[in-house]
Amino acid sequence: MRSLLLMPVVLTLALVGGCGSSPTASFYTLSPVRPQEHVDTGTPVAITIGIVTVPEIVDRPQLVLRVDANQVALAEFDRWADPLKSQIRRVIAADLALQFPGALVSGYSQSVDPASTYLVSIDVQSFESAPGDAASITVLWSVRPPKLGAPMSGRTVVREPTGGAGDEALVAAHSRALAAVSRDIAAALRSTLRQ
Repeated sequence: MRSLLLMPVVLTLALVGGCGSSPTASFYTLSPVRPQEHVDTGTPVAITIGIVTVPEIVDRPQLVLRVDANQVALAEFDRWADPLKSQIRRVIAADLALQFPGALVSGYSQSVDPASTYLVSIDVQSFESAPGDAASITVLWSVRPPKLGAPMSGRTVVREPTGGAGDEALVAAHSRALAAVSRDIAAALRSTLRQ
């Protein structure tokens, strides 16, 4: 009889003990990277980031980690602070703003004047995260100059070593990889500014 009375107490202690040791979630954000060169445009330039697409496999709150060629793992307690698509848009806009001081760079195309705005579209084809190894991305991008000029497009493939272990190093490597994409886009913008 006494063992039956102790059973609820033991179960309650086991539940309380189990809840106290659950891991806490970590939230990550991508960040802009200061460029090595700036461009003086001479005249105010407006740049708007239009469409941004990401593969559905990484379009989720959890970090998606590459285990091998045919397997990924969801890092259940390592999450993006906001949607990956939003972060990519924000970081590329910030990277371009750093490269073109004085330019009006917007991450959202609410009211784009095609006569005065460069419109940038970004199609992320792959966004690979290999912990302790590298962050790899493949991005198709296009730049439509003002006044409905001929659009320019390009493909940027980057493999950025993490330089360390842990998800912080992996996220920082993705930020550097996106900076390389921004540099390619900036080069395309510069070529039209010289014309």
